[in-house]
Amino acid sequence: MTATTTIRTLDPAEVETVVDWAAREGWNPGLADAAAFLAQDKGAFRGLFRDGALASVISATAYAGGFTFVGFYICRPDLRGQGLGLALWQETFAGLQGTVGLDGVLAQQDNYARSGFGLAHRNIRYGGTAPAGAPDLRVVDIAPAYLAGVAALDTACFGFARPDFLKAWLAPPFGRACAFLVDGAVRGYGVIRRCREGHKVGPLFADDAKGAAALFGTLVATAQGGPVFLDVPEPHAAARALAEGAGLTPVFETARMYRGPAPDLPLGWIFGITTFELG
Repeated sequence: MTATTTIRTLDPAEVETVVDWAAREGWNPGLADAAAFLAQDKGAFRGLFRDGALASVISATAYAGGFTFVGFYICRPDLRGQGLGLALWQETFAGLQGTVGLDGVLAQQDNYARSGFGLAHRNIRYGGTAPAGAPDLRVVDIAPAYLAGVAALDTACFGFARPDFLKAWLAPPFGRACAFLVDGAVRGYGVIRRCREGHKVGPLFADDAKGAAALFGTLVATAQGGPVFLDVPEPHAAARALAEGAGLTPVFETARMYRGPAPDLPLGWIFGITTFELG
C-alpha cells in the first residue's frame, strides 16, 4: 500500500514533541523555549506526516519586516534517506518571501548553498562551568521602565523588531533576565534559561565588553556551578575572549547563512546570540 503524506502546522502538543526530538539530536533546547517561539509566530512549526504519524519537522519563524528564521529541521531517524525532510523543506520554502536566515551545522553548508544560502559567519558554542562575577549595581532585573531600552537594543542586534517574542523571553520561568544600565540608560541586556542540560546565556547584547562581562557574571550565578553555554559569533574576538576568560571551551559550531540580503548587524555588540533556532 502506498503511504500517504500530509504537511500542516503543528499544534502546541506536537511542538513539544519537536523539542523532544531536538533534545535527542543533542541540541539541548531550553525548558520553556517552545512558548517563546509560539508567542512570536503561532504557525512557526510545520510537520510532514506519513500515514498520520509525524515524520519530519521544521520551524520557520516569521518577523515583521520580511524576515524568517529557520530551525528545528529534523527527520525521524528511522525514516531518513526517503526524502521526507526534503519534501517538507521544499514545500515550506515555496511560501517564504524576503530574507531567510538559519544556523546550520557546518557539514550541511553546501546543501544550504544549493538552496540559495550564503555564509555570513560561523558561530561557536562555548560550554563548561563559569564562576559568578562580583556584584555589580549596574546590572538589574529587567523592570517595565527598562523594556523600551531593551527592545531598542534587541532590534539593533537582531535586525528586526520581535516584541511578542521578547515578552515571553524576558520572563524565563527557569532563569533570569537582566539589563546593564549606565546613567539609567540600557546599554546591555542578557537572559539565562534552564535547558535540558545546564543553562544557556542568550542573548547577551552590550555596546562594550565591560557591560557584557558584568551581565555574564551576574547571569551565570543562576546556574549555581552547573554547566553554562554561550553561543558567540566567531568574528567577534571580544566575545570569544569573554567566554574563554570565564573558563568555557568550544563544544560545537554552526554556520550563520542567509538567503536574500543579510541584515547589517553590529557583531561588536553581540556577545551571545539568542538561540541557534531563533537567531
